Amino acid sequence: MPRRTQTGTIASAVLLASCVLAQQPQEMATRDLNAPANFRSKVNLVLVPVIVRDKKGNPVGTLKKEDFELFDKGKLQVIEKFSIEKAGSRHVEFEPGTPTPTEDQPTQAPITVAERYTAFVFDDLHLSTSGLMQVRIAAERHLAAALLPTERVALYTTSGRTTLELTDDRDAIVATMRSVHVSSRVASNRQGCPPMTFYMADLIVNKNDQSSLNAAALEAIGCLSLDPTQASTMPQAITMAQSAAQQTLSVGEADMRQSLASMRAIIRRLATLPGQRNLVLISPGFIITDTHSEVTDLIDLAIRSRVTINSLDARGLHLVGVVADASEGVYDISATNLKMSIDRQDALAGTLLLGELSEGTGGVLFQNNNDLTEGFKKLTSTPEYIYILGFSPQNLKLDGSLHALKVKIKDNSMAVQARRGYYAPKHLADPAEEAKREIQEALFSREVMRDLPVELHTQFFKGNEYDAKLGVLARVDLTQLHFKKEEGRNLNNLTVVAALFDRNGNYLQGSSKLVEMKLKDETLLSKARSIVTIKTNFDVKVGGYVIRLVVRDSEGHLMAAQNGSIVIP
Repeated sequence: MPRRTQTGTIASAVLLASCVLAQQPQEMATRDLNAPANFRSKVNLVLVPVIVRDKKGNPVGTLKKEDFELFDKGKLQVIEKFSIEKAGSRHVEFEPGTPTPTEDQPTQAPITVAERYTAFVFDDLHLSTSGLMQVRIAAERHLAAALLPTERVALYTTSGRTTLELTDDRDAIVATMRSVHVSSRVASNRQGCPPMTFYMADLIVNKNDQSSLNAAALEAIGCLSLDPTQASTMPQAITMAQSAAQQTLSVGEADMRQSLASMRAIIRRLATLPGQRNLVLISPGFIITDTHSEVTDLIDLAIRSRVTINSLDARGLHLVGVVADASEGVYDISATNLKMSIDRQDALAGTLLLGELSEGTGGVLFQNNNDLTEGFKKLTSTPEYIYILGFSPQNLKLDGSLHALKVKIKDNSMAVQARRGYYAPKHLADPAEEAKREIQEALFSREVMRDLPVELHTQFFKGNEYDAKLGVLARVDLTQLHFKKEEGRNLNNLTVVAALFDRNGNYLQGSSKLVEMKLKDETLLSKARSIVTIKTNFDVKVGGYVIRLVVRDSEGHLMAAQNGSIVIP
């Protein structure tokens, strides 16, 4: 197998390659790119995944764009983008690239490649020891069944301390899972004096909740056995409670931001995989203080990366606030009753976050159920139908404000699960970055696009027993493209991106180049000169490779994307 390289952007993986051109130099020029070309793409396009179920809870996949209504802050929007993703519809047959006459050996049969990827994310920054043990047992039971040949599993933790990249080795997955340990620093504060949770600390410090502060102070008096009749006792206890709250809040916010940052990194990792992408978050949930826009940004990143987030509430069937936690002790009955009420609010806030992540990306939340094995089964299955609605907000103010979303369908008897909202940007998106993102999304997809007349060909030459040069050729029929006429020339630019993946879907290397065309009329009319072949060479080891080719033109805003596979014996 070839040596793997670290996954990176197209820009960091550009290789020198040759281009075979029949046209005169003044009509056509090709250059390697450090970034994809600057296409004129829609900015501020908001994508909204929607799942629809009938009265019996069965998924519905027969609706059309006109069956939906989408509201932004109560105002009806024009749905500009509409698509339906069906489970299994992303399956693509990887045919070998069409052989060319210059090949010294024929292309081999297709190779078996990964098509479905699941990342198990253990939230070790918020899981309890007992919760981790329960979900670990359930996950092992779920994985007892053999993985399909086209499935790959990765394992991550929000602390970043445990990582297993994509594999089909079940024993390695289980072994790594057993090495996960609780990394929470806030949990120990529940046994402090006074006991303090992140949620309660947020109420005291950020929301200036006096009842919560008084409850913590009363508990401080109890756990330190202070004399409540002394005038100095209550001020001293309040100072202690404030100090404990500030310390807990600081640690809790660091863990919260680390969890969100880890999930962003994992989503970006999944975005480089050409197939179905599923993230299973295993967590008791956690609260967001002053950074809720980071959650909507995370949802937006997942939607654009075609990553579905499914959440498993690791607490199972939990009864919060019904009885006091014996491990914390009871120092004041009124304070204990208030803390039980706060714990109920805490549990609800964490669950709301898990639900928002799942609903916003077309996923599922499994909660209040001790059958965690069944939960893993449900969360690792792909939704049968997901509708993707897209709209461009009109007169959008760049103020970072929250925009509530509402999706309705004409048949009110059906249940709708959709993204709840988004935050307006604070500045306009960079068109160059938007264009780069658009092409990268196509590159790391398996969707076949045929908007442009492009053929994928391959050829390879072995230099010795172990090394080879692989050529990926894109043949484009120029007569089928749209050109802009200017000063007697026909203008258009092609961005051609080619990439290699291994059988597990790991990105190996890629190349991006721009073909600038200023063609004469006779060039377009001549069939002998209207076919352009752009060739990219890769230095590889012998073995099997998956090929992805993406071509985009600047004038017609059309794209072609094809998959191929090759085995170099």
